[in-house]
Amino acid sequence: MMPSDLSVSVPPSVFTSSVSNSSAPLSVPLSLSKPALESFDLRKSYGRGKRRFEAVQGVSLSISAGEVLAFLGPNGAGKTTTIKMIAGLVRPDAGWVKIAGADPHRQPRALTGVGAVLEGNRNLYWRLTPMENLEYFGVLRQMRRRLARSRGEKLLAEFGLSDKRNIPVQKLSRGMQQKIAIAVALIHEPSLLLLDEPTLGLDVESGETVKRIVRQVANLGCAILLTTHQLNVAEELSDRVAVIRAGKIVAEKPTQALIQQFSNGAAYHIEYEGVLSEEAAGAIAQLGATVKAQKIHYNPLSQGNAQSDKLASSATLYKILNLLAPLPLLSVRQDRADLTEVFLQLTQTPSPDSHGSDTLHD
Repeated sequence: MMPSDLSVSVPPSVFTSSVSNSSAPLSVPLSLSKPALESFDLRKSYGRGKRRFEAVQGVSLSISAGEVLAFLGPNGAGKTTTIKMIAGLVRPDAGWVKIAGADPHRQPRALTGVGAVLEGNRNLYWRLTPMENLEYFGVLRQMRRRLARSRGEKLLAEFGLSDKRNIPVQKLSRGMQQKIAIAVALIHEPSLLLLDEPTLGLDVESGETVKRIVRQVANLGCAILLTTHQLNVAEELSDRVAVIRAGKIVAEKPTQALIQQFSNGAAYHIEYEGVLSEEAAGAIAQLGATVKAQKIHYNPLSQGNAQSDKLASSATLYKILNLLAPLPLLSVRQDRADLTEVFLQLTQTPSPDSHGSDTLHD
């Protein structure tokens, strides 16, 4: 059984050019002086005249060795077209792509440093065993058969699949198939991994295993461009996030910095023990907080713009805590946005340009 057609795939030049003959498992040789991936001002349009559609409008991305960049966006935002330009499948109308310093559209050998797991586990031959898949794709990438087999054995051992090496892929669980797909993408030791929906459809245990493998691959120096609609996975795995909407990047920042930006001004919740005096309760209410059943709720945004910045809201919080003394505190916590909330705010606002000033380009 042949692998299913992919909507995004890596060109044959990736499989037919020479690669390193090192036998070290999971090593990802890369010059640290150059980003693993750079794209600058990528643009792509389809159609003519009134039917002209600008699918990608000035997309610039950069990923360093060992970094995971989550490339997120709603359907039709331009993710697939961008990835096709990065993979050398579609030539941009303007702008450029460089993989470890080389342009894949001018220097196809640049694609020898790319591995891809796209649309789940569909890059496998299901009637072949894991070992046969690894050996086949290794040889297809111009590796010697002995080297491909040796590296395949090490990858299967690393992924805990040595005992499944001779079982046809179609008889394995979805989680095992996904791990084999990642192993196949790593057989030639790429410096850049294009990873699409790595945990889609997996059970909890398999999903956690795949996430651990992804982080391990990144920790060994491989740059990863992650695309997924599972935003909790993107939040957990990514170092940085780039959000695309209507062909434009509307936000690009370190993941936690972006989440924190959208968490500023969020409400505080305080729980305490004991009886609060009426005088203290009145003073707390004057600060804009509500007191009910040994719980205090304080939302800086309800106090207007003057109270919504971080320093002002923190100062008010300390005043509330001082008024609670000496009552025992049980908890003090602040509501925190997650990547799903951030994504929805970035992609559902009236205009993508409204977030232009917030975009961070490393």
